[in-house]
Amino acid sequence: MSGAIIKHVQIAAAHDGIAELIVTLAFENGGQSLVTLDEYATSQLMESTGADQPEDLTGTGWEHVRDALAASSARYLNEQEQDQRETPHV
Repeated sequence: MSGAIIKHVQIAAAHDGIAELIVTLAFENGGQSLVTLDEYATSQLMESTGADQPEDLTGTGWEHVRDALAASSARYLNEQEQDQRETPHV
């Protein structure tokens, strides 16, 4: 995925009514891929790039998208680990 950049962004409603961001990644070979980011991943992406508006993300490298998705996923793992520590074992 070397050299992929954000070509287009679109705001969409998720099934729960919370806004998601759909990012179109453009690759050096001409291919494109759609990536959906939840609210948390979107906020991580906006923060890491310093973007004020979703449109400001155009031209940003794909690694920021990757890192935002990883942060979003990690928060669920952290919650699950905490729940396991708080649940009494029989």
